[in-house]
Amino acid sequence: MGLGSVRAHRAHRVDPGRIATRQGPIGTLARVADLEPMTTRAMILAEASHLFAEQGFEGTSLNDIAAGVGIKRASVLHHFPSKDAIYQEVFNTALAEWVGRVMEASQQERPDRGWSYVDDILTTAFWYFTDNPNFVAILRRELLSRDSKLGIDLAEGIRPMFHQACNYFQREMDAGTFRQFDPEQLMLTGYGALMSYFSDLSFMEKLLERDPRDPEMLERRLENVRIFFRAALLPDA
Repeated sequence: MGLGSVRAHRAHRVDPGRIATRQGPIGTLARVADLEPMTTRAMILAEASHLFAEQGFEGTSLNDIAAGVGIKRASVLHHFPSKDAIYQEVFNTALAEWVGRVMEASQQERPDRGWSYVDDILTTAFWYFTDNPNFVAILRRELLSRDSKLGIDLAEGIRPMFHQACNYFQREMDAGTFRQFDPEQLMLTGYGALMSYFSDLSFMEKLLERDPRDPEMLERRLENVRIFFRAALLPDA
C-alpha cells in the first residue's frame, strides 16, 4: 500500500463523533469558543481535555476550565460533581472510542486473518492517535503517574485485549503465517512505535525541524511503520 492508498484508507476510516480537540501550533492554547457550537457540557469536556493534556490533572483547576469555556465555576459544577468526575469522563470516553475503533477494524471482512488484519488495526490506531492528541497526552501522563485519578486499574482493563492480541500472533506464527517472535515483545514494540511519535510531538518537531503532524509527515510515518512490521512478520517479505 503506497501513500495514495494510505490516503484512501484514511478517507474511508470510521470517524464517529468525538470530544472536540484543538490542534494549532504545538504547545499553543486555543479557546473552546473558537470551535463549532456545542452544548455547555461538551464544551466543558473539550476544554478540560485540552487543559488536562497541557497541564495535567493537578495543574488544572475548575476555575481554569470555567474560564476557558467562558462560564462560571458554579456552572461547571452544575454539569459535573467534581474535577475528578470530569477527568474520568474525558479519559473513559476517549478510551472507549479507541477500543471501539480497534474492535470494529478487527471485525471487518477481509480475505485473510494475516497481514491485512494487522495492517488495518495498525492503521486504525495510528489515525486515532493523530485525531486525538489530547488523549495521547493524558494517557502518557497516566502511564507515568503513581497517583491515578481514573478510579480504575488501566493495566488490568487493557490486559484482556493485550492477551487476546498475543494469542492471535502466537496462533498465526504457529500456522506459519508470520515469523516466530515473542508475541509480548512484538506487542510492546508496536505500542512504542505508535505511542512515542504522538506523545513526544514537541521533541519530534525540534528534532526533525518541521511539524510532525504535517499530513505528508504523518503519511510517511504510517507507511514506514507498516513497512517495518510487514517486513518483520511476513516470511516472504
